[in-house]
Amino acid sequence: MMYVAQHLVKLSFTPFDLFDWIARLLPGPVITFGIDRMVDMLLLFGASVSGTAKTAEQGMAVGLFFVGVVVATIIVFWYVEARDQAEWGGLGPLLGVILGIPAGIVTAYIGQSTLHPAVNFLWVFALFITWGNLTVKSSRKLLTVPATPAELESAEDGEEVQEERSVQVIDRRKFLIQMGVATATITVAGAGLGRTLAVSERERLENELAAIQSRQMPDMPPMIELPNEGDPVKPVLGTRPEYTAVRDHYQIFIRSQPTIIDGDTWELPITGLVDNPVHLTLSDIRNNYEPRNEFVTLSCISNRVGGDLISTTYWTGVSVQDILAEVRPQSDARYMIIKSGDGFYETVDLDLIMSDERIMFAYAWDGRPIPFDHGFPLRIWIPDRFGMKQPKWITEIEIVKDYRAGYWVERDWDEVARMKATSVIDTVAVDSVIEKDGQKFVPIGGIAHNGVRGISKVEIEVFNTGQWYEAELRQPLSEASWVIWRVDWPFQEGNHDFRVRCVEADGTPQTEEYNPPRPSGATGHHHKSEVIEAKDA
Repeated sequence: MMYVAQHLVKLSFTPFDLFDWIARLLPGPVITFGIDRMVDMLLLFGASVSGTAKTAEQGMAVGLFFVGVVVATIIVFWYVEARDQAEWGGLGPLLGVILGIPAGIVTAYIGQSTLHPAVNFLWVFALFITWGNLTVKSSRKLLTVPATPAELESAEDGEEVQEERSVQVIDRRKFLIQMGVATATITVAGAGLGRTLAVSERERLENELAAIQSRQMPDMPPMIELPNEGDPVKPVLGTRPEYTAVRDHYQIFIRSQPTIIDGDTWELPITGLVDNPVHLTLSDIRNNYEPRNEFVTLSCISNRVGGDLISTTYWTGVSVQDILAEVRPQSDARYMIIKSGDGFYETVDLDLIMSDERIMFAYAWDGRPIPFDHGFPLRIWIPDRFGMKQPKWITEIEIVKDYRAGYWVERDWDEVARMKATSVIDTVAVDSVIEKDGQKFVPIGGIAHNGVRGISKVEIEVFNTGQWYEAELRQPLSEASWVIWRVDWPFQEGNHDFRVRCVEADGTPQTEEYNPPRPSGATGHHHKSEVIEAKDA
């Protein structure tokens, strides 16, 4: 019911709101532990982390809410069983008050419904009042049975015989089964309808963004041709796409659902230690500053060695230096505090911004407005930094003197979050064996990346043989994008464990030592095992 109401009349979805609220209260190590276990489960079942992590998180939110309601219902059942019927009358509303008020406050505070917070509060409060009444009535019905005919006949003349009598012992298993089946049926039906409505809602939002594009960006040409189309080094079949389709770009954000911001009414206030505070519209940012374009590979700091929380697309925006030149930071200004519509916040050193004109406020990907689930209307790109340092859905900027720790830094992640050199074997193409001068070769391919520091070499080894084979490197899309590499490895039958390493442009080798993603990003060589067999012609 809540999910349907969310998509029909824009009310908040309480399970997600409660889950998001709890996540903000938990210590960083607890959050990390939960993320790691979720990723473990996804990998165990062979699921794509980038494609299913957010869905899994939403499933956790609904599941925890469901479990909480079931547990609360069981507690109510046991409580009612131990009380006289005379005490049951006000129990339902009382339960609604005890649970509904806190849930309503959380939803009103953290939910992103466009309706007035009071409307969301009253909606959630009414739901819990209804739940409390239904739970007590259901418990009462299960705890009473009609008087038998024998009892009615044996009653003395004039004596009132109750149509129902209390039962001291009840089949709890039957109660739990009935409650579970009914709740599961309602949940599945609601989820199915909610999913259908969610798809319709996404289509509606995408149509709205298309309208914004035609209205606010009518002359922006789409990115069509890749700059390395003629490169002789071709990706091995099975290597991830060199250019990530926007719909496939990995998603990471701190809420269970993406933040929705109205681009027509959105303004960016830039205040604090500046001589010229401004409020910029999206049209101002696009039309009043020189646009910048860049192919960018972005990665999440929680990406594991060989993981898929890394993507490449075409960014368009404006240099942050140009905007700072207009607002004119004062002499004692040191930092930029960026706040986001989802409650995220991050601090950027002004010295870093002034040393790198590539740092941009981006408003488009692939020649279109940034999708609503990737940060519309504005996000920042800081070269050589993991995604945790790069806020999306930017709503406010303040220039300050003193440093403030960002959202993930407060939760014990790295303060700098500089990208690590990484290389990945995407494929050992055993079904695409090639021949050169009478010798067979197995194509092996993948990607290498280290922010904007450049890749000079990639090598693969059959593990522990000590013999490394240097890869051919395809020209990258830009200095900020990953490098596609390939090795045509001399065919050898057997079960082989390949590993890969890369070298940065300045000669720094990729770190071989394994480190987990927390707190500074994963390191270590990626391995991939494959059985190679000779096939009959």
